[in-house]
Amino acid sequence: MDHLDLRQYAVHTDLALEAKELAETANGGPIPGVLSELLDEDGIKVSRVHVQTEQGSRAIGKMPGRYVTLEIPGLRNQDTGLQDKVATRFAQEFESFLERAGVGKSARILIAGLGNWNVTPDALGPLVVENVMVTRHFFELMPDQVAPGYRAVSAVAPGVLGITGIESSEIIQGIVEKTRPDAVIAIDALASKALERVNTTIQIADTGIHPGSGIGNKRKGLTKEILGVPVIAIGVPTVVFASNIVNDCMRLLEDHLAAHAANSGTQIMGLMHKMDENERLQLVREVLQPLGHDLIVTPKEIDQFIEDIANIIASGLNASLHDAVDTSNVAAYTH
Repeated sequence: MDHLDLRQYAVHTDLALEAKELAETANGGPIPGVLSELLDEDGIKVSRVHVQTEQGSRAIGKMPGRYVTLEIPGLRNQDTGLQDKVATRFAQEFESFLERAGVGKSARILIAGLGNWNVTPDALGPLVVENVMVTRHFFELMPDQVAPGYRAVSAVAPGVLGITGIESSEIIQGIVEKTRPDAVIAIDALASKALERVNTTIQIADTGIHPGSGIGNKRKGLTKEILGVPVIAIGVPTVVFASNIVNDCMRLLEDHLAAHAANSGTQIMGLMHKMDENERLQLVREVLQPLGHDLIVTPKEIDQFIEDIANIIASGLNASLHDAVDTSNVAAYTH
């Protein structure tokens, strides 16, 4: 177990839940130092992963901390009633992160919507920023006219390095030093290893965030160590690598053909059934490379999906950050 390290695996994912699943498969059982809990209520599956030790961190390739994942396959059906339920459940889960971080009811919050607003799968952060209720200017300019039940919230979409020439973390760090919020909420698009989790999954983490990590970029992160205040990360997988899709298809095809082979007494696909996940994925990448390397794929309905899930997150944030906002009026603050 001491030698198990997720970084050696070929499968790429930004979700702690998937990283834990991969590590458990490779290890043949639970990972020491990583606790997990699963709840399933009203079509919303809530998975909680707590990476408690450095050993567990190395095993799954994620920083020590708490990760909560909401999986809602029904979001693909654009059910507005379900979307309201998800926003409410997200708000409840997010409030627990605020409490654990020691962020009180009057704490000042900065929301950072990371990503490129010109690229739909990467526009989650900027879209959430468009829909959250910002109030800091009222507290600064007319504090005596702010009704009870609100707190000072500011928001920014700093863009991406290719547009601004400045690292997102440097922009956020400058804003934090100037405006002095008590906590930062960072929102970014992620990558999943499974197509079924794309646009139907929300991850909350108290470990901070690394801009561009969804496509394998190495950027300076947004963490408590860097910014000096708690950083809560919110991410939604909006893309998946083509090699992961092909690998999953090959696995399903292998299982299907194996069942037929068992009935007919013939062997199909030669040595394929003897290859593990890593070997099969490496084979897929070798085949795809001459065709244009490993593509990043997103569903064709991404425009509507990204709008819907951005509204869900913004509604949940508005409700969790402002006591005056609840399920009866939350829709009035988003579009």
